Amino acid sequence: MSSIKFDLEIKFGTQYGKEEEEAVLKVLRNNAPTSGDECIAFEKMYAEYSGAKYARVCSNGTTALFLSMIGIGIKPGDRVLTSPITWIATAAAPDTLGAEVDFVDIDPVTYNLDANQLEDKLTPNTKAVLPVHLYGQACEMDEIMALSLKHNFAVVEDAAHAIGAEYKGRKVGTIGATGCFSFHEQKNISTLGEGGIILTNDKEIYERISLYRSHCTRVHGNSTKYCKLDEEKFPIGKKFWWQDFDDCGYNFRMTDIQAAVGIEQLKKVDMLNQRRIDNADFMTENLKEVPGLTLPTVLPHNKHVFHLYPVMIDPKEFGMTKEDVIYDLLHKYGIKVGFHYIPLHYSTAFKNRGFKKGQFPNAEKLGDQLITLPINPRQTPEALEYLVKSIKAVRS
Repeated sequence: MSSIKFDLEIKFGTQYGKEEEEAVLKVLRNNAPTSGDECIAFEKMYAEYSGAKYARVCSNGTTALFLSMIGIGIKPGDRVLTSPITWIATAAAPDTLGAEVDFVDIDPVTYNLDANQLEDKLTPNTKAVLPVHLYGQACEMDEIMALSLKHNFAVVEDAAHAIGAEYKGRKVGTIGATGCFSFHEQKNISTLGEGGIILTNDKEIYERISLYRSHCTRVHGNSTKYCKLDEEKFPIGKKFWWQDFDDCGYNFRMTDIQAAVGIEQLKKVDMLNQRRIDNADFMTENLKEVPGLTLPTVLPHNKHVFHLYPVMIDPKEFGMTKEDVIYDLLHKYGIKVGFHYIPLHYSTAFKNRGFKKGQFPNAEKLGDQLITLPINPRQTPEALEYLVKSIKAVRS
């Protein structure tokens, strides 16, 4: 029982092995640089894996979103739309640059931003839309991109949950102007607890992101420019190194140790994702007859990678509220479940910006009823069986 409970207490995240250990030691023996050869190799590998022209690693998923906003030129007063069901970083990235952030309600089936409601929220000042590929399933990108062309706004994909996910055979994060990924400890692959990457097919956006990621120096890391000095003091043609900064930027770099681990994780990502898909299939098959539960719907044109396994609980049919289910699973069976997410317009940050309850009914229903069950590539068949039996026992 103890090993099963331990398996379920560590709800989310990836799996490390000897390959990652050896990669860390190799970089340590090389004095553990920042943004060196391992970062460059990881970027190249991730771009090739995803089918993007360019990739740039950064310190986490939040900075990936922030740099994307800089890359597409978001300025104070611009309007940016996103989903109310996401981590606050999605909305905070444009907000901290002075943009006006508003939300589009979610699709009640996929829980993603509802593309059918998007056009009604657009204004002439809408400069960007941030669709969130929630829980590992892609948004309806054809509809969003068609509106982008019609109304001339940029699309920045928040793909933090969706490493390796696909929309109509295309990797997410390569469809919009940029795609932002997180390698936080709970994500499908991780770079030692934190990390991020930005994908783009636009060279100008890539160069702008690269510039602001590292103090607005021109090349990778602590790069410099040549300057020809006074020929009376120095031989003709003699050059010396000096540093210049095109603007005031940031230090959002990734370290080589993280990138080395990321390379090993990326080699395994499809295998790790398949374990998640298999675990999700097991839970769906064994919970589908339980009254009061709405299980995930996978759209046929998507590859859902199940960063999370969301379940809606109808309190009348199931006989318990979501809060009671969370409490009983933890205290009676030792199973920790999550709730992702509280609608952002409920938060103090966005109530202070004028939002209130009642504006996004689908998101609010999710906030009232949704839990996320433990899912990760480490789960054993015994742990999955225990999870299913415990959920059924809670109801009875």
